[in-house]
Amino acid sequence: MIEIYLFVNPIGKKCLSIERRIIDLINEYDMKIQLRLIPIMNLKTVSEFMQRIGASEKDLNLRTELSQEIHSAALDVKAAHLQGKKRGRDFLVELQKTVGEQKQPYSKKLAIQLFSKVGGDLEMFLEDRRSAFVQEAFLTDQQIAHEMQITCHPSAVIYNYGSDNDAGIRIEGCDTIHHILDTYNTKESLIAFLESQSKNTTIRQQDADNHLSLI
Repeated sequence: MIEIYLFVNPIGKKCLSIERRIIDLINEYDMKIQLRLIPIMNLKTVSEFMQRIGASEKDLNLRTELSQEIHSAALDVKAAHLQGKKRGRDFLVELQKTVGEQKQPYSKKLAIQLFSKVGGDLEMFLEDRRSAFVQEAFLTDQQIAHEMQITCHPSAVIYNYGSDNDAGIRIEGCDTIHHILDTYNTKESLIAFLESQSKNTTIRQQDADNHLSLI
């Protein structure tokens, strides 16, 4: 079995393109792939997001606003996931598509509308959204990201549990993830890639922001 941890910005369109690609691969491959979508937020990822949208990192008001939006959206996603992985994934895709691609401003009202669109139990969603459990789940995700040394989104960590080596392969950066998924786009080639990388203890730097490494 292959397990993929995908660390994303819940309102970012670049992460959406990666999610769509991985979901397509899951549907195409004759193999079990477990996808864990993990929304993350820290100072570095917020700074990176500001750069992508062409905003000045010195704009403290915007930084605070974006941090609050990403944090709130991440809690929405965690609450949606409590009603099943597929519903949580569908909600995340709708959120990223609406805010990231269509440029609609994020709001709690919008999150409610999108959750209703994917067909979940709205009353349960609102109750879970306010719960301490969802906040704790978000903090657990941030701890996982810290332990895996995730510094940007999107980033992916892939484990091949059919291999004798239990190391994970960390792939950082949108372009690098797309390159890997496009290059190793069959069951056999993907497994061969993961096995070859798990035997390599050196970091292969692609460029300043995109690289593969063993963890």
